[in-house]
Amino acid sequence: MLQLAAGEGAGWPVAATVDLLSQHTDSYYCEGLARLLPGSGFFKPESRPSRDLGVLLARTLAARGPLRVLDAMAGCGIRALRYGLEAGADAVWANDADPARLPLLQENLACLCSLRCSALTAQHLLADCLQRQERFEFLDLDGFGCPTALLPLALEAVSFGGVLYLASTDGRSPTGHDRPAAIRMLGAAARAHPASWELALRLQLGSVARAAWALGRGIEPLFSFSEGRTFRSAVRLRRRSEPGEENQLGMLAHCHGCGDQQVQPLIRLRQWQPCHCPAGEIAPLAISGPLWIGPLQQPELLAEMQTLAEVDPGVSLCADGARLLARLLSDKALPARCWPMAEIARHLRGGTPPLLGLVAALREKGWSAHVSGVMPGQLRSDASWSAILQTASELVEMATGAAK
Repeated sequence: MLQLAAGEGAGWPVAATVDLLSQHTDSYYCEGLARLLPGSGFFKPESRPSRDLGVLLARTLAARGPLRVLDAMAGCGIRALRYGLEAGADAVWANDADPARLPLLQENLACLCSLRCSALTAQHLLADCLQRQERFEFLDLDGFGCPTALLPLALEAVSFGGVLYLASTDGRSPTGHDRPAAIRMLGAAARAHPASWELALRLQLGSVARAAWALGRGIEPLFSFSEGRTFRSAVRLRRRSEPGEENQLGMLAHCHGCGDQQVQPLIRLRQWQPCHCPAGEIAPLAISGPLWIGPLQQPELLAEMQTLAEVDPGVSLCADGARLLARLLSDKALPARCWPMAEIARHLRGGTPPLLGLVAALREKGWSAHVSGVMPGQLRSDASWSAILQTASELVEMATGAAK
């Protein structure tokens, strides 16, 4: 393990990076206050919005007390560097399993104070932290594939009140495209669903919750999002679970015939209600879970992050990141029932109502309704499926009549 002090091998003044925001110069990559060499390994500049949100979240933690960061799968070190420069981390540990990447990490992160760099597998790294009882206020676990096997060790490395920032690139098993793999990797059923990104995020959070509860801990999801390839969740670890927290684990059913959706907590699982298929045409329900059926977003924290981005010049938020943050802030992700407007139109057979108009009309009738912040062009509502279709039909008829 390598320890470096500030300025050793940095090669450039930190202050000078402020003038290089979001620009590329020669082989260097600049993002926020960070300037570094990406190297020849896997690196995605387009993942910047997720890094921006991670930095903002870490910055809010730093405002509450000491912030120690562990970047378990650091790659070139872009996230670790920004946690040190922008989030105000008191200590940063950057690790990557590839020993050949260690010199690159050392060079890219040399400007940070209280830095540790290592080349260990994530399992070895986290087991070492457990053995030494070392915990962190912020643990970034951004790897390839499904991270379920690492969750128990990862949660042991997070301090109480700290955050696990988790990413999965396994898009097939949690979206219903590889059902046997979902059983093996997640211990859950995953069926094809119109809100597939949200389904994957809820299955991921369900795995985190079960791992935390097995350790006697509790969780609080702070935000979750995806662009369809990577599924990211930030989760606060509590010393113990809140009363009734187990009610947030449940099952989600979807009828591919009529489009109806139902949600049930696992602890009170009962017979499913009849869907809206005509008699004699009832299709079997596609049931997914156990998964997290509680909120995906914590609006108060997201609002704090948004304000921080506006008032703190030391924290960088790109335009795509700002739009992502605004979408998440507008949708707490309750209930866990979402429909694409294309599916609503398919069942109407008469046109597509405007999404915002449908949201407003359902609210006027006393239902909860939102535009999904997780997937574009989707309605989230606690209204019955028949009420949604009836309201959508009324809007289409009004639009058709006005056009004549």
